[in-house]
Amino acid sequence: MTDTPVVLFLCTHNAGRSLAARVLLDHYANGSVDVRSAGSEPADQLNPSVVAILQERGLDPTAERPKLLTAQDGLAADVIVTMGCGDTCPVYPGKHYLDWDLPDPAGRPIEAVRPIVEDIDQRVQALLAELTNRVEL
Repeated sequence: MTDTPVVLFLCTHNAGRSLAARVLLDHYANGSVDVRSAGSEPADQLNPSVVAILQERGLDPTAERPKLLTAQDGLAADVIVTMGCGDTCPVYPGKHYLDWDLPDPAGRPIEAVRPIVEDIDQRVQALLAELTNRVEL
């Protein structure tokens, strides 16, 4: 792992789960982690419920856009966190993978999305603690 670890969050649409994880980890890491996200089949727009919840927390995800996963993204990452993309997310040999089994927030009302974002928040903080302590992943 490099001095500044690279974490890549992947989900299908890169509009909800991976967006929330990227914005939250970037906020908590305060520059100590290079945080990226992408999707295997990017959506046309960000999930409005996820955006609203992040904004309620004082974060601004509006500059984000769903992005297609590239080989360069995968090869640059030290840690790859998958969230429901299944077989559509390729495997890059030698990378540390985490699979976070989280429901897809697509099409769900904000009150159903709030616990998903809270779960992501807790997982992101635990991941940051591992990275900060340089625990071998």
